[in-house]
Amino acid sequence: MNRLSGSAESVAGQQEAHACRQKDWKVIIADDEVEVHNVTRMVLSDYEFEGRGLKFFSAGSAAETCRLISEHPDTAVLLLDVVMETDDAGLQAAHFIRNDLDNRFVRIILRTGQPGKAPEKDVIINYDINEYKEKTELTVQKLFTTITTALRSYRDLRTIEKNRLGLEQIIRSSGRLFETRSLKIFAQGVLTQLTSILRLDEDSVYVNFSGLSASEANESFTVLAGTGRYARYVDRSIDNIPEDVRHHLDRALKEKRSIFEDDIFVGYYASRSGNQNLLFLKSCRQLNKLDRDLIRIFSNNVAIAFDNIYLNQEIVDSHKEMLITIGEVVENRSREVGNHVRRVAEFSYLLALKAGRSRQEADLLKLVAPMHDVGKVAIPDNILFKPGRLTREEFEKIKTHAIIGYEIFKNSSRPIMKAAAIVAFQHHEHWDGTGYPNGLKGENIHIFGRIVGLADVFDSLLHWRIYKEKWALSQVIDLIRQQRGKRFDPDLVDIFMTSVNEFARINDQYADD
Repeated sequence: MNRLSGSAESVAGQQEAHACRQKDWKVIIADDEVEVHNVTRMVLSDYEFEGRGLKFFSAGSAAETCRLISEHPDTAVLLLDVVMETDDAGLQAAHFIRNDLDNRFVRIILRTGQPGKAPEKDVIINYDINEYKEKTELTVQKLFTTITTALRSYRDLRTIEKNRLGLEQIIRSSGRLFETRSLKIFAQGVLTQLTSILRLDEDSVYVNFSGLSASEANESFTVLAGTGRYARYVDRSIDNIPEDVRHHLDRALKEKRSIFEDDIFVGYYASRSGNQNLLFLKSCRQLNKLDRDLIRIFSNNVAIAFDNIYLNQEIVDSHKEMLITIGEVVENRSREVGNHVRRVAEFSYLLALKAGRSRQEADLLKLVAPMHDVGKVAIPDNILFKPGRLTREEFEKIKTHAIIGYEIFKNSSRPIMKAAAIVAFQHHEHWDGTGYPNGLKGENIHIFGRIVGLADVFDSLLHWRIYKEKWALSQVIDLIRQQRGKRFDPDLVDIFMTSVNEFARINDQYADD
């Protein structure tokens, strides 16, 4: 098993330790008496609640108080004097916070040395104040009790809000996940959405989640997606990940269930088709009951989505196998044996991605590219099998395979069949308008037709045909370069030339028997 070096492990550990530091509770002291600030800070200097200390901010006026709370909306407690620059400055600040800023979370403790200026009954009725205290009654013990009560209330409100936002996020993200068709993209989406749900209302500088998603293939597990310290393991076997993580994954596999343990969640998902998938998430804090409840709800949707992904993948694989088989039958009939249609499919996929097409478009093109010559089923044997140069009449006859291929697919409303019709119809059109069957020019040729046209020529020249010997790679590259802006889309040629080694590797990977 590959292990991280000691220094790399140390750096990762330091980063994780930094990420796991819990930030202090923010407290604003708003009072025009400096001594009040000093005494409050001194009395509460060693105060802690749930392992977190206090971070103080000082304001001497209502205006400064409003500015601070605007800059720090996650303030937990505001110790607010009533009389500052005006007799009701504190009350005006409270009104601004609740109504203008719409901050319903900060606990406002009104402290006054002149209760006659703001009678308790009037303040409680007219303002959203959580505590009303005369300064003379705020002894050390009562200040401690008041702050603790306020922080507990603030924490509970945040928990309720996080629960609400988390459920909303689950509803929104589940819809997006169910639209996903790629297992790898789905796995990354699961990690992204789950960490988003759990870190709601948290400072991402201080709260960090690392996770990975793995899927079983050929009786071994591969990491499909990773975040944080596990991002480096994507596309690698889980045998490469740290042993402590593998221990948790092995346990989930053995027990065939999801596991919660302190700051770790291991999700186990078995599809109805028998595929097993794992999700590992490590937090920098204990997963509380709310975290676990959100994960359970989300995981139920993930399990269903995994089933949908595999079902969709099975359908796509069946279509792909059928189309490649049909393509190979056509090619074999014309005695152009080997892996021509597979190579053209792979070339087209790579070229589409490099040309900036979406992965969904590239996947579709890869699926239908083997159909480019399907129309050859209607070409007479004496023309297809002719070893020598074709006559003008024979060439005109063989050109009809583009129209025949189009006719086979054109009446279908399915996206796959529509794309297959385009590829069959346009892969012999030329950028300069000299191609067939319609003499289309430039961007009037569909991008699928332009891509498959280049991929088809590249592969055909590299391999033996009944009417020609195979060319050397350098000869093929020279011809494609010469045909830039003539037969081929100049932009596609430029992309091809910068990546020709990748195309050559695909050619070697799918070499003819």
